[in-house]
Amino acid sequence: MRQIGIIVGVNVKNQEHFHEGMQELIALSDACDIEIVDSLVQNADIINKATYLGKGKLAELSELAKARGAEVVIFNGELTASQMRNIQGVVDTVVLDRTNLILEIFASRAKTREAKLQVEVVRLQYELPRLIGANENLSRQAGGIGGGTGAGGRNKGAGETKLELDKRRVEEKINAMQRELEELITQRLTQRNQRKKNEIKTVALVGYTNAGKSTVMNYMVQQFIGKEDKEVLEKDMLFATLETSVRKMKLKNRKEFLLSDTVGFVSNLPHKLVKAFRSTLEEVCEADLLIHVVDRSNEDYKSQIEVTNDTLKQIGAGHIPAIYAYNKADLIKSDVLQDNIEEKLVLVSEEDTVLISAKKGDGMKELIELICKRLYPNEVRAKILIPYHLGALMAKINASTNILSSISEEEGMVYEIECNEQIYQQVEAYVLK
Repeated sequence: MRQIGIIVGVNVKNQEHFHEGMQELIALSDACDIEIVDSLVQNADIINKATYLGKGKLAELSELAKARGAEVVIFNGELTASQMRNIQGVVDTVVLDRTNLILEIFASRAKTREAKLQVEVVRLQYELPRLIGANENLSRQAGGIGGGTGAGGRNKGAGETKLELDKRRVEEKINAMQRELEELITQRLTQRNQRKKNEIKTVALVGYTNAGKSTVMNYMVQQFIGKEDKEVLEKDMLFATLETSVRKMKLKNRKEFLLSDTVGFVSNLPHKLVKAFRSTLEEVCEADLLIHVVDRSNEDYKSQIEVTNDTLKQIGAGHIPAIYAYNKADLIKSDVLQDNIEEKLVLVSEEDTVLISAKKGDGMKELIELICKRLYPNEVRAKILIPYHLGALMAKINASTNILSSISEEEGMVYEIECNEQIYQQVEAYVLK
């Protein structure tokens, strides 16, 4: 059952992208099954250290929550432990901040053991300083959002000894989870090293959450794998995908690469969450090429590009070459699209961009050609004659090159091929002059 909520923001000195941030908070709330029925905004020079909002606005929030029957109030920022306590002393609802809301979403989306551990470690680290009483329970409780301390536990009056005991137990739980995570990370590192030994190129889909990365992945799966069970979750919702999914794409021109679909980014993504998912995002850091998927139909797409690029730098992937796939072209009005063709190329060079609609398949052929061009920039084209007794070499040519034509002659097979430098060195002696 959906909960009723109100979002709250403080616009400090008329900050840029404030209103976009509030709209995004509504989308985040919707992803957490909370229906936002109203909002409260305060324009101010600074954040109130004690109550986040000014005293008058806080009283106004309390009245608004009662009038609208709100069960949750969500602040578009991160509240300190004292701010949360002081707000709850006035507002008789569950209080969440932006970080808490994102953690709730991640917790509900996590499917694998590793993702669940990553989210739980960050949640406990977030709630540890918010332990304010002996009876507060950090475990997730039934009955909707807000069961834990970070969401507004109201139990009071505890001895210092009990508080210290609670903190120690949480710290021990965090340490145990981190040890288990290390084991899982080691296993994945072994798998990644094995892929490196096989010399398979890797491509990672990155971008703002809900930009359409999973749709791009599924288009590729349908085209080059053809198995529905290899498709990934595709949903019009923020953070629909948390786990990194890797699929091997073998194209019709015999070229192949591994394509990974990763968790999307969002503005003000909690630093601890980025740090926790750093191991998962190492698929991005190890990639030969990034496909930066952009929701071009979103009016704030430029800001989303900046957020994604900033996050890539945070995780150490800012240096990796990228193709910009401007997605959802089918949702853009034709006049807007025409007016912005040159504008989009200002952000990156023309040769690194492609306009697509992954849902309809428009522009996807061009995207695949661009991927191949970037992954295999030193392809050599040659016409060769391979004697029939060199069957092993013929097999390698058939398996590892793009055969443009082949003709059976008396002396052997004549191939016209495209191949990498390594393969070319093996067939160079048979090149027809």
